[in-house]
Amino acid sequence: MTDVAAFDFDGTLTDGGSVFDFLTAVTDRATVIKAAGPLAPKMAHAAIAGGSVADRTKETLFRRVLAGVEAARFERIGEEFAAAHLTSHLRPDVRRRLDWHRGRGDCVVIVSASPAAYIEPVAVRLGADGAIATHLAVDSSGHLTGRYEGANCRGEEKIRRLRLVMAELGLAEAHLWAYGNSRGDLRMLRAATTGVNVGRLGRFGRLRDFPGLDEVGPQRIDGGWRTKT
Repeated sequence: MTDVAAFDFDGTLTDGGSVFDFLTAVTDRATVIKAAGPLAPKMAHAAIAGGSVADRTKETLFRRVLAGVEAARFERIGEEFAAAHLTSHLRPDVRRRLDWHRGRGDCVVIVSASPAAYIEPVAVRLGADGAIATHLAVDSSGHLTGRYEGANCRGEEKIRRLRLVMAELGLAEAHLWAYGNSRGDLRMLRAATTGVNVGRLGRFGRLRDFPGLDEVGPQRIDGGWRTKT
């Protein structure tokens, strides 16, 4: 049976976060700073508390920055941002792992809490089979409301939606490889057959109980690849 390889985006496939840079690309830095400033205490608390607190705080920021933005323009900027962000932030080591899975014929999926407007184009550019990300609601006039359409794709929502996709593809029982870097990926890695920690903090991070890239997967031997056991 075909394996499934699920990759988080921010901090996993790329260095650092992407949301604030994307919001700036959609509007401008002054608008983002003005919206984020009053939320600073809540954002600090959300970073510690996580869960629904983080989800609500993020949605509040989206409402303040994105409400009223034309959806077609939002999608267009998402395409442009995907190309630019990958050029400057893609992690070569994790990209090699993604390509290894593609070479094996695995089903590769990017699973991210970031907006689908640029995660979906990222998936296309990296040759992934699909993307699971956070969608934003659009009103009857074709403008963003700033609210989520569905749930923020983090934590339990990541694995819930990934399992749905796997079932739809007839891969519900497949070996699942999951790659993440933060506690937002913890449930996905726990649910995987093989969870891999690609966080920069290594054994000091929240995913320290999971092996790193150099501990599981392919290994370079005499110009070829073999799978570690």
